[in-house]
Amino acid sequence: MLRFTAMALASTPRGAGGEHHMGIAWLEWLALLERELLLFAGTFFLLGAIDELCVDAAWIRLKLTGRAKTARISRALACEASLSGPAAVLVPTWQEDRVIDRTIEHMLAAWPQAELRIFVGVYRNDPATARAVIRGAHGDPRVRLRVYDKDGPTTKADCLNHLYASLEAEEQHTGVPFRSIILHDAEDMVDPAALPLLDTALHAADFVQIPVLPEAQPASRWIGSHYCEEFAEAHGKSMVVREALSVGLPAAGVGCAFSRTMMGRMAEPDGLPFSTETLTEDYELGMRIKAAGGRAHFLRARGEDGALVATRACFPMRIDQAVRQKARWIHGISLQGWDRLGWSGGLGETWMRLRDRRGPLTAFVLAAAYALLLLAVVLWTAEALGHPRPWQLDPVIRLLVILNFASFAWRAVWRFGFTAREYGWKEGVRAVLRIPLANVIAILAGRRAFFAYLRTLRGESASWDKTAHHALPPAMLTRRAA
Repeated sequence: MLRFTAMALASTPRGAGGEHHMGIAWLEWLALLERELLLFAGTFFLLGAIDELCVDAAWIRLKLTGRAKTARISRALACEASLSGPAAVLVPTWQEDRVIDRTIEHMLAAWPQAELRIFVGVYRNDPATARAVIRGAHGDPRVRLRVYDKDGPTTKADCLNHLYASLEAEEQHTGVPFRSIILHDAEDMVDPAALPLLDTALHAADFVQIPVLPEAQPASRWIGSHYCEEFAEAHGKSMVVREALSVGLPAAGVGCAFSRTMMGRMAEPDGLPFSTETLTEDYELGMRIKAAGGRAHFLRARGEDGALVATRACFPMRIDQAVRQKARWIHGISLQGWDRLGWSGGLGETWMRLRDRRGPLTAFVLAAAYALLLLAVVLWTAEALGHPRPWQLDPVIRLLVILNFASFAWRAVWRFGFTAREYGWKEGVRAVLRIPLANVIAILAGRRAFFAYLRTLRGESASWDKTAHHALPPAMLTRRAA
């Protein structure tokens, strides 16, 4: 195609007097590049659009048939429900002294159940976080501070395995096994109704995940808040479709509960349930449970106020931090997941794993599209100065462009709808306006993940490239106080 197009451009009409305008030959090469990028990006965008349309269609069918209903609950009754047995919350930390005290305070107040135990892991070289945990606990005997006898950070999975060993030691000491194990991060704001709902759901499942709702941040409308639409759509549609297809449900690492029996199976044979060789041990754990024949459930419920029962969290406010976080997800899910989990399972499983691993390709295609926009600006400028394009859109490419623009409009409508449902129409509008910036972050994250993966292939071990949390936004503090 490239050679054929180059030959076609080389045979374009010559200027007045039969002289070829060598002075504008570079425009011909730019036009050639524009055409090739248009074909490449347009084709892959169209394939992605078809993929998304299939998920949309599946979700619409589930809604119309009543299989995707969000449960309605009484928050008062849910919060008053007793637990079926002891519940352990594992919270790994590294340099979280600015947020962990408020997180612990809120968790203890939101979940007053006597059967609750909160295991917080800190490293021996992080005394500030240990002191913050003690401040947040206020002497509550349900909090277990566990100091890891290693210098941090190692990996999140390693810290979680340390907490799991502490949990086993307590079971041996008391003779009472835990019924459930719940994962949370140091900045999470838990929902008061979540713990009883998770406890009840584990009667019929081995792993239960509730939605995650990022906080809309007034101080970071464009970067910190762009996670809102991504999670709103993923946890409002994609996870619902995955469960209906009976494929593996990825654990988010927060707001997820596991039966004690299943976690014990995941710990065989070395006693370590969390994989230290991957950056996304939570995602892998959810997929391993499915492979082991476990039952997974994505739990969506709303209170009488219409608010979703979900884990609320604050995401990075700076672009470099957002890129680091998303690069870690792409590295662990797309690249390491390909190596470690392969493509086992049926057609539905393969489809979902392909969607999970499209991050690097998406970044590359988006980069090509943005390069195409820059080229288009140059060529439009040249055309305005009297140098017409050396080629015109043929019917096939014209149709490709039309279909992609229609797909973009369709995606924008869905993004607005899911975001507005959880955050209001103003945030829904911002979600659409944030699409270009979200794409730039995806491009940068894909590049960072690719080179990080290359380093691991050379033998460099992956580290806990965690997100730094400097403070909780006022909105979260207000909700904690409430």
